[in-house]
Amino acid sequence: MESTTEMRARLVAALDRHGGLAIAVSGGIDSMTLAHVAHRFAARPARMVHAVSPAVPALATARVRDHATRAGWDLAVVDAGEFADPAYRANPVNRCYFCKSNLYDRIAALFDGVIASGANLDDLGDFRPGMAAAAERRVVHPFVDCGIGKTGIRALAADLGLTDIADLPAQPCLASRVETGIAIDPGDMAFIDDVERHLRARLGETATVRCRITRQGVVVELADADPPTMDAIAAAVRPLCAGGAPPRPFAGVRPYRRGSAFVGAAE
Repeated sequence: MESTTEMRARLVAALDRHGGLAIAVSGGIDSMTLAHVAHRFAARPARMVHAVSPAVPALATARVRDHATRAGWDLAVVDAGEFADPAYRANPVNRCYFCKSNLYDRIAALFDGVIASGANLDDLGDFRPGMAAAAERRVVHPFVDCGIGKTGIRALAADLGLTDIADLPAQPCLASRVETGIAIDPGDMAFIDDVERHLRARLGETATVRCRITRQGVVVELADADPPTMDAIAAAVRPLCAGGAPPRPFAGVRPYRRGSAFVGAAE
């Protein structure tokens, strides 16, 4: 089995193949770990770029700012502007293409050099239209280049002492909770964020929780939850839906399924 030292050396070599890097840091474990490795070990300083928008959880932004302060990153916080793009707001099945196009174009307009993402080897098996936007803009994916997947990233994070992110569940943007074809709305993003924060306060920060906006109404998905827990969460979410502005129909709690909001997406 490859050691984390060997894995990190391969990753650093991949980073050092490029000049000044601008690393897109979302606040999830993948891009955060990449940023820490680049900052600590790469031959050239990297610029970290975090995009804020209604679709980015407030906790993710707070996490990026906290790590940047503690580690001394060169961090830029930008508005990628995807909510000004009608193609993104229409929420087609390839919505992520328009999101990433706006993000990478924004970074390229502000900074010279190569853009790097935290995409990893496991992502290649998913429906990822954002990867097409990255390819068009020659964005590099150091984890992919090194053949490192999620398990390896978690091991690297733990080895670097990043205990607050090593066990984080996947952290996709809030727009990924909205069923394909339902327009992306800032009010829905705020509602989703509020519900998920409420539930993680009950279930723990490492719980996999999704608040989905579907044509049937609000659906909560939970990973590894027993029936009593699902019933308790339903009782907690129902009044949040009824008391919202506007009130929202509640369609129940079900087991977590990755990508279930992408109706018509390739499996």
